Amino acid sequence: MTVTDPEGALKAAILAIAPEADFDTLGPGEDMREALDLDSMDFLNVMIALHQATGIDIPEADYPQLFSFEQAVAYLRVRAQD
Repeated sequence: MTVTDPEGALKAAILAIAPEADFDTLGPGEDMREALDLDSMDFLNVMIALHQATGIDIPEADYPQLFSFEQAVAYLRVRAQD
């Protein structure tokens, strides 16, 4: 699976769940769940939306690797190459 815009896919998935999310408030390495006020169900729905948009399976065991926005984008880039 080739994901040409992992950042865009992640933003779209988050905005579908939390349309009020302000990405300008995210600091480098900051916990995006806390910064964007995503509860655990919101985060799960973001992961589902990402899977649907990209076709990339994201096992629950990998969720800690998606702590920050930057980590999540890097994860998607790596997984897209698998």
